[in-house]
Amino acid sequence: MAAMLVAVAAFAVLDACLKLLVAHYPPAQVAALRGLVSLPLVLVWALWAGGVSQLVRVRWGLQLLRGVLSVGMMVSFSFGLMTLGLTEAYAIFFVAPLMVTALSVLLLGESVVRAQWLAVTVGFVGVLVALNPRGTGFVSLGGLAILATAVCYALTVILVKVLGRTDSTHSMMFWLTCVMAGGSMLLALPVWLPIQQSHWPILAAIAVFGTIAQYCVTVAFQRAPAASVAPLEYTALGWGIAIDLSVWGSVPAFRTLVGAGIVIAAGLLLLRHEHRAGNS
Repeated sequence: MAAMLVAVAAFAVLDACLKLLVAHYPPAQVAALRGLVSLPLVLVWALWAGGVSQLVRVRWGLQLLRGVLSVGMMVSFSFGLMTLGLTEAYAIFFVAPLMVTALSVLLLGESVVRAQWLAVTVGFVGVLVALNPRGTGFVSLGGLAILATAVCYALTVILVKVLGRTDSTHSMMFWLTCVMAGGSMLLALPVWLPIQQSHWPILAAIAVFGTIAQYCVTVAFQRAPAASVAPLEYTALGWGIAIDLSVWGSVPAFRTLVGAGIVIAAGLLLLRHEHRAGNS
């Protein structure tokens, strides 16, 4: 549980760094930089933990598909951060675990009972509230971009469930980072801007905190039941509010907090049901 708390905090710092960069570079370039600066650390960790052999014995088609989805996830998330604060982005992205439940039925043939469908429905109501944080009567492009991020993330989780049967954790992390960096760079090359010298410390922070976050998430789910650590992901909302206030001086809209509360309640309801099902 301590590892998950560290992971959430590290991801929040990482996302804040991305938001700082999208004010100066196109979203695709920010996504490419996220992958490029993390790749050396991920490679060293993968080689140290499992060696070269586990990096090449993989299911290439699924690894590539997961990487492509991650490119879409990073580009859409970076685009969303151009107009949304971290709190607003997290309020919408919190629907991702609920999407995993729905997609598990459609793609993996898993059974879902009425209580789980109720949680999914309530969660989407919360997202509809959060998508219109100012009550202006229309949905923002930034909000839709974060929703697309959640969809891509949910699909990658489904792929992880499938890949995890044959491929190692380190190989999944390495090839994910490779494809994310390479794919985003191809999209960004036509609009690539020179990196400003003052932004190199931000890129270094992205590499360090991104690696810490990925490692701690892996440790958390390896050493504790998912039902125990998954709810701690919602502490990201507190980090989002604190960073928005301290760095950008912005206060989240009331509708954003209400929507986030509804989504979190739905997620906790879902986790509670899964915990009971696992103990029965």
